[in-house]
Amino acid sequence: PAGAPQPTAAPFDINAYPPADLLKLLALLLTHIATTNDALPLPHHAASSSSTAGAFDPHNPPPIWHTLTTASRSAISTPAATLTFHARNVPTITLEAYLLRILKYCPTSNHVFLSLLVYFDRMSKLSEDAVGRAFVIDSYNIHRLVIAGVTVASKFFSDVFYTNSRYAKVGGLPLSELNQLELQFLLLNDFRLVISSVEMQHY
Repeated sequence: PAGAPQPTAAPFDINAYPPADLLKLLALLLTHIATTNDALPLPHHAASSSSTAGAFDPHNPPPIWHTLTTASRSAISTPAATLTFHARNVPTITLEAYLLRILKYCPTSNHVFLSLLVYFDRMSKLSEDAVGRAFVIDSYNIHRLVIAGVTVASKFFSDVFYTNSRYAKVGGLPLSELNQLELQFLLLNDFRLVISSVEMQHY
């Protein structure tokens, strides 16, 4: 009848979704983003160094600059921080296989894996808003971003998580390198790891 309240869709229960299926969807999305960015002109990738450095004026920073920790300001304004995630070569393992490997040897909740999308978006927006430099996800950095993000998110969201040496071994990295990636991941998110249920439902 007219005027009757319309039924609303029930919130998506991320915890009830089959983990392997979720990771396939996540891998598909992130691989699409990475390969699309791979096709961008080289100067766009180099924008993380010199070409857009002039866009940021330290004497007249944007309002968001004043909300950041000193350490995050340094990381976001320094191209080397984002280049930390850049591999010399594109990993031979597909992103889907990489995610499934993490799930197999460092099992964690769907919430942790989905949080990666939130954090990647935050990193990109924070960099763009703070210094006018886009954080570009591509095939050279996506695997390192994923293992660093899982390491960070597992510790934040889960009661059970693993040692960095285990995450490093599963991710195919030296422990010292993962430790550095973990720190840079935190800095590029300004240590803001809380994700509201509304924000998670959005993703």
